[in-house]
Amino acid sequence: MSDRQDRLALSLIAEPGDPRLRDLLTVHEPGRLVAAAQGRGSLRVPAVWRERAHDLPRSVETAKARAKSQRLRWLCPGDAAWPSALSDLDHLEPLHNTTGAPVGLWMRGAGNLAQISAESVAVVGARACTTYGAEVASEMSADCADAGYTVISGAAFGVDGCAHRGALLMNKPTVAVLACGADVDYPVAHSALIEEIAKTGLVISEQTPGARPLKGRFLSRNRIIAALSQGTVVIEAAIRSGSLNTLHWADQLGRTTMALPGPVTSRQSSGTHDAIRTGKAVLVTKGKEVIEEIRGLGAEPSERDVVPLTEFDRLPVAARKTLDGLDWSRGRSLTEIASGVRLTAREVLVSLDMLERRGLVCRHGVGWILARRADVG
Repeated sequence: MSDRQDRLALSLIAEPGDPRLRDLLTVHEPGRLVAAAQGRGSLRVPAVWRERAHDLPRSVETAKARAKSQRLRWLCPGDAAWPSALSDLDHLEPLHNTTGAPVGLWMRGAGNLAQISAESVAVVGARACTTYGAEVASEMSADCADAGYTVISGAAFGVDGCAHRGALLMNKPTVAVLACGADVDYPVAHSALIEEIAKTGLVISEQTPGARPLKGRFLSRNRIIAALSQGTVVIEAAIRSGSLNTLHWADQLGRTTMALPGPVTSRQSSGTHDAIRTGKAVLVTKGKEVIEEIRGLGAEPSERDVVPLTEFDRLPVAARKTLDGLDWSRGRSLTEIASGVRLTAREVLVSLDMLERRGLVCRHGVGWILARRADVG
């Protein structure tokens, strides 16, 4: 079989996100794992894989037949539309016994996933959201979509559904990542919404066509939502909300992590408030601020910056953050600065170059220090 077909077969044998699958694929080709599951070769694989590989050819044909009847496509690494960002998942430690890039994805819709997700933001939150959360999710998503960013979410009740609808109101594509087969409308009440998403965007899943949603699969699919996006926004989440699981994945992946505050008396926002307070997420209140955080250096100023008062105010967001990470006496390395202000090394390096040309910073040994104040005059 070809690599594409081996991956398809492997997706039927191993539960998506199984850390053992990630580990074995780092040293073995998919075809060898399939062969081992069928009892061919000396490579040892989990017993459950061998059980699920019983009559594998028939299972593959059944999956293909269902996919064809439901207008699903199989996408995997090596295909032009495969987003390279998903490979970042292979470098993360397991969470809830899940990690690793998907071996492939089932697609519903005609969109190109790599192109659609090239500039994207994940908007997730409480299923039992308040009216406030629903309205903000819709407005923020509409603003992000209007700015050219694809909204990615999980098509669930509450914030997820409002996020998708906000993008659709702007006639922009949106992507739904499901915890069941891409041909299964879940929740059923969102059947019309999911079909509308598939018309202009994509409905995707790493689960086999026809697979039912299980509790663990919701947590597993969260890593895909986070990996496909340049940043994740959480709108209303209790302390133990699954949405915070998505935020964790985004943080581990080095993506921008954001949260929208709610009333201090609202339990639905206790998780987002904690994420902001502990520095796990940047506070945002509107779509324009979300775009600013994702773009960083060179982002268009928000309304609050229309009339800059100081040189500091006129600096790009990433440059201002870089200045905040420096000291007047102790030199700080590129790595120290990036870690302290939650920027990438490249963003900090570009910012330092700009700040040095403006005389605001200077080199000090192997690091950098402040040279003059930027927040006066």
